[in-house]
Amino acid sequence: MTLSTIKWACGLMVLSVLTGCAGIASLNQVATPTNLYVLSPKSTFSSSLPRLQQQIVVNQPTATSAVDTDQIAVQPTPLQVQYLPNARWVDRAPLIVQALMIESFENSGKVPAVGSSTIGLRADYLIATDIREFQAMVPQSETDTALQIDVRLNIKVIDALSDRIIASRSFEEIVSSASDDAPDVALAFDEALGDTLRDAIEWSIREMANHAKTQ
Repeated sequence: MTLSTIKWACGLMVLSVLTGCAGIASLNQVATPTNLYVLSPKSTFSSSLPRLQQQIVVNQPTATSAVDTDQIAVQPTPLQVQYLPNARWVDRAPLIVQALMIESFENSGKVPAVGSSTIGLRADYLIATDIREFQAMVPQSETDTALQIDVRLNIKVIDALSDRIIASRSFEEIVSSASDDAPDVALAFDEALGDTLRDAIEWSIREMANHAKTQ
């Protein structure tokens, strides 16, 4: 075997070892577990809510690209967005909010039929939601160290027949997280979103009931 052949063989062996190490490093990185978090629908509502006869379609909410993701957004400053490491929602935030809003409407017991546009439900009313805030905020005060979970939804109730907005309002809840650990952050998100959904759904049902009386 010539000297040049030996050098070539040694170089190939080194390259193979390095490639193997890179492959193992990539595998270890992929194998790092990511914790997935879910949020819950609202199930308790005011007993004075009117009962609707109309069917509702809940559109997929709109959101900025910072929120339209399965990552859990954190704002260290008002103009900066980061994400919790090794933690994600089970789906994109707008899809989670849409699914929980539909289930919460069902849980109210005051709506005969509610669903998304994908199931082909004939709607009397449409619910259009814009997610204005859906992130944890790092407090700017030195005396306050708890993350503040901010959930703000703008809700529009639309008469599907006339394609006209009959009511519009924003709902917001801010909840302090017990710590910056992902489970505590997710729990605070659940509380903030739950309170926001309860207020938004009760208001929406009353607005639709009042509008239906005039038709």
